[in-house]
Formats: sequence, structure tokens, C-alpha cells
Amino acid sequence: MSKTILAISGKPGLYELVSRGKGSLIVESLTDHKRMPAFASDRVTSLGDIAMYTEEEDKPLGEILKAMRDMEGGKVSSLNYKKASGKELSDYFAKFVPDFDRDRVHSSDIKKLIQWYNILIEAGVNFEEDLKPTNGDNVDDREGQE
Repeated sequence: MSKTILAISGKPGLYELVSRGKGSLIVESLTDHKRMPAFASDRVTSLGDIAMYTEEEDKPLGEILKAMRDMEGGKVSSLNYKKASGKELSDYFAKFVPDFDRDRVHSSDIKKLIQWYNILIEAGVNFEEDLKPTNGDNVDDREGQE
């Protein structure tokens, strides 16, 4: 069964949607498996709905992560993103997204991508199933609340 993988602004790591409550979501951390609520005031985004800038058109994050997984042979990133320079990050990213927009994709974006990739690999996430776009489905189902 497909999971919904979420990023929550201001909170580290990635989360799996477990349940929906009244005015909140119940999410579970992919790293320590602790459950917590995500409220209407939190900015919650499904990884399936994120895209990155390329020279042609935006590329879905799922496609980028799959290309990265294929390049890395299904293992965690070979680059230590915490110590890498901006040039090293760009060169690494260009190996699997050669047409990325170098003006709009920043080093911090690439670091976040590598961090998320490592979390997903360690959690055993199925990239093909769990990173599909939600097709505009409101992840939190909190109609009209922001």
C-alpha cells in the first residue's frame, strides 16, 4: 500500500501520514518512528508534490530521487552533504540532473535533497509508489484552514 511522505516546515526529517484528525494530521517520523500531530498552522507538503527547477520544465522530486537512487545503486549518498562545498554539491547534483537550473537551485536545496534521500533509503521507502504526485489532493484535508 502506498504511503504519503511529508515534509513539515520547521521540523527536521520526513514523516509518514498515519491518520487524519479534526484540525490536524497524525504523522510518524521516518527516522525515530515517534508519532505527533501536525496542526493547521504547520506548513505540510507531500514529497510527491515537490518539483525542482530545470532548464526546460520543473522535474518532480520523485523522478530526481529515483535517478539519484539509480546512480547510488540504492545506497545512501556517497557525498557528505554536511561538509561539501557549493561546487561539490552542484557537480554531484549534475550527475543525475544535468539540466538543473543553476540560478534557481541553491546549495541548500541540494543539501536538503540529499538529506531527504538518505532518510528515504534508510527507511526503505518505495520510490515508485510512495512519491507519486497527489494530483492536487489536499494532504491535510483541512478545507479552508491555513
